[in-house]
Amino acid sequence: MAAGIIRYWAAARAAAGTAEEPYAAENLAEALRAARERHPGELVQVLRRCSFLVDGDPVGTRGHETVRLAEGGTVEVLPPFAGG
Repeated sequence: MAAGIIRYWAAARAAAGTAEEPYAAENLAEALRAARERHPGELVQVLRRCSFLVDGDPVGTRGHETVRLAEGGTVEVLPPFAGG
């Protein structure tokens, strides 16, 4: 199991009530499942609209269970941004 940091941005940060927190997971699906369990309210809804970066690389349409997490890695949770 890898340990790292999840960073929440904008609406995700507001919904989680924190800017970042640790993860302990093998893949992105596990890390997000744990985040939803820790923050069962608004964050669950916000995560449905978010995109994700894992160690700086966009996840895109890949299945979250296929995205392996590295020891000391970073998951960025990016809600849709207004403007462009």
